[in-house]
Amino acid sequence: MTSLLLAGLGWSSFFAEQLGPEDAGLVPVRIAVVHRSRLMAETGSGQLRLGLQGNTMDFAVGDWVLMDPDSRMAVRRLDRQTVLRRRTESAHIPQLIAANIDTLFIVTSCNEDFNPARLERYLALANEAGANPVIVLTKVDQVEDPAPYRAQAEALQRGLQVVMLNGRAPDAAAILAPWCGPGQTVALVGSSGVGKSTLLNTLADKAPEEAQATGGIRENDAKGRHTTTARSLHAIAGGGWVIDTPGMRTLHVSDVAAGLDMLFAEITELAPQCRFRDCTHAHEPGCAVQAAVAAGDLPAARLDRWRKLDEENRANTPVQSGPKGNKTVVPRGRRR
Repeated sequence: MTSLLLAGLGWSSFFAEQLGPEDAGLVPVRIAVVHRSRLMAETGSGQLRLGLQGNTMDFAVGDWVLMDPDSRMAVRRLDRQTVLRRRTESAHIPQLIAANIDTLFIVTSCNEDFNPARLERYLALANEAGANPVIVLTKVDQVEDPAPYRAQAEALQRGLQVVMLNGRAPDAAAILAPWCGPGQTVALVGSSGVGKSTLLNTLADKAPEEAQATGGIRENDAKGRHTTTARSLHAIAGGGWVIDTPGMRTLHVSDVAAGLDMLFAEITELAPQCRFRDCTHAHEPGCAVQAAVAAGDLPAARLDRWRKLDEENRANTPVQSGPKGNKTVVPRGRRR
């Protein structure tokens, strides 16, 4: 495979540096679809079924894999530059969402679906993954004034980029073009019914017979039906790649301490000024964070959401316990 073709797929020096003499003759391909029992890989000139010895659960859409060109068997998965994962309520291990993405488009619509607390969960996930988060406000044509939605979204994290668009409008792809250039990979996440499939069809410039199915929403609560059932990699008309994901009704946080610190930077920066090093910012005297709330510099609702996510993250993040060489993973538990 030529270097130009690889670069167009998102290949970079990060992956090239992982190759050694023992990999001579193997071909890099990128995972395009993960099924329960099989993998589809993108070669840059089409997709092929990738043979596998093992479990598909170890692979995410966007992964780079070295393939034997004769047998079309996956030989080795390369280390990921970024990985997006989430913890589900019943699973013991996090669920892989996407790998090696540059930008995460967090899609929400200008209606009852807009929920700052849920957006903060996505932002923590993106921060921890190392991806650049961009909030995409859709269905702006269906509200009289979308500006308040944008103001609320921009206040969620310092320097956060927020764009507004109508996913069906001709200018939608142009608005997102700065993140969708050749070799760039973006992923779409958000609830069902916010317009992810519509946005995918616009970005990929799909013909009507190839377009992703789209569904309506319930008028009483703006909730949509799942139209995407599997994660998949698609070429963007501008030369990049987009990973579509099914809508997520629930999003539990786990192992995102650094992501939360970035998301709630104003609280993170105030914490060292508290009298007690282990201050929970709830009831301790000399709490700089509570002082900021009292002074009107920090919204109380913002602190409440931080506390909820921080406690959830601590409860869901396992820690290693036991003597050296015989450690076991146990739940961390809640703070006092």
